[in-house]
Amino acid sequence: MATTRQAGAEAIAAALALFFFIEADAKVIPNPIFADNMVLQQNTEVSFWGEANAGARVKITPSWSRKTVSVQADADGKWFTRLATPSAGGPYEIFLDDGEKTGISNVLIGEVWLCSGQSNMEMPVKGWPGQPVAGSAEYILKADAQLPVRHCYVKRETALAVRDKCTAAWTENTPEGVAESSAYAYFFARRLNEVLDVPVGVINVSWGGSSIQAWMSRELLEREFAGEVDLKAYELGRWPEGQQGFVPACLYNAMLHPIAPYTVKGFIWYQGCNDRADYRLYRRMQPAFVSMLRQEWGDDTLPFYFTQIAPYAYGNPDDTLSGNFMWAQALTLENIPYSGMVSTADAGEKNCIHPSDKKTPAERMANLALVNTYGYSGIVDVQTPVAESFSFVNGEAEVTFRTGPLGLMPIFTDLQGFELAGEDGIFRPAVGRIDENRTNLVRVQSPEVPAPVAVRYCMKNWFVPTLFNCSGIPASPFSSSQ
Repeated sequence: MATTRQAGAEAIAAALALFFFIEADAKVIPNPIFADNMVLQQNTEVSFWGEANAGARVKITPSWSRKTVSVQADADGKWFTRLATPSAGGPYEIFLDDGEKTGISNVLIGEVWLCSGQSNMEMPVKGWPGQPVAGSAEYILKADAQLPVRHCYVKRETALAVRDKCTAAWTENTPEGVAESSAYAYFFARRLNEVLDVPVGVINVSWGGSSIQAWMSRELLEREFAGEVDLKAYELGRWPEGQQGFVPACLYNAMLHPIAPYTVKGFIWYQGCNDRADYRLYRRMQPAFVSMLRQEWGDDTLPFYFTQIAPYAYGNPDDTLSGNFMWAQALTLENIPYSGMVSTADAGEKNCIHPSDKKTPAERMANLALVNTYGYSGIVDVQTPVAESFSFVNGEAEVTFRTGPLGLMPIFTDLQGFELAGEDGIFRPAVGRIDENRTNLVRVQSPEVPAPVAVRYCMKNWFVPTLFNCSGIPASPFSSSQ
């Protein structure tokens, strides 16, 4: 792979050519997501689009091939084409010409992921007032543009009508760029780069406090969730003050749709805190959202990896909303092909909704992608353990988990966080213990519940996990009665 230092005379010549090639006030304009410092997906035909004068013939010449692609703008001045990309490398340039000339510089070819969600995806490496990101100073101070990790920030905007453009900017791995990057997306990208040894680009499309409905199209909501979502803003032509992140479709319209179908390897998603009360609805909405994404990007097999919300007191640590929501998130796996889930159960903070440890879950996410998408082997288990069956025999509950070949841990240990309920429906504290012969099975008992009919685990806003797989990933909360 060519690097910035290795590009040599060819890159210098290309840069000089670009300098003399560009003229001011160019008419041909690529979509704003295509900009200096961007990363394009390797070894494929990437989508590439923009605007020009109506009917104009646009010529596009990438420096990696020197082969010109020609496309004609339609009556509205829109044009769309595809560019064949090589194996990972760069930096390159892309020259555009419709009679007047422009270009995009410092382009890398590698792996690209779309990263979306709410505040725990949005939170920058530098942190927020009173809410730090662990290890941020080291990563910011040691940032070096030679490391081919790039971040694209899509500006927060809302709209009641679907747009075809947004405001976006790509940054290099400089101290300034790293400080403003999504911490979660950055640590994810770094792990991919370390293992794959190719440039990695992450596109950050997130809004703190947003609902999943805001990221879904109005058409989808009207078709599949009529009567369950409030679309009154579209009748009024406005939304209540301060409610932008909650209005159905408003973030899809302004931020998500405008960058589709920028060619990506897959999606990572971290969202849900503000949807906790609607966990039953979310269980149906998340699969519908993923289907919409894949339709927008034109590929039903694009991986979708998501993060469970982190434990947090929410004013009442014993309330069950978060536990129920995490279980609902886990259950969506059944209805989303090519998906995976990352647990944050051991990376939350009781009194801060934005935990400082972004690296642990982000690297779990990267490991999930490396194994499931890139085919790496040797890691024992990258999946979050999820309960898949329940039975009640001989006065105890038996819970079987979907987990790796080494099963669950720690064995020979009484595990807290479990509860049992009898016919009265009242849950009481119980103790779980991993079966020594079947390490994907946990037996749960309580002297207070001699004849259990329901079992649950960590069904609270705030909890400390006790059950893990042999890769140290916490098991998801669950409830046999949901």
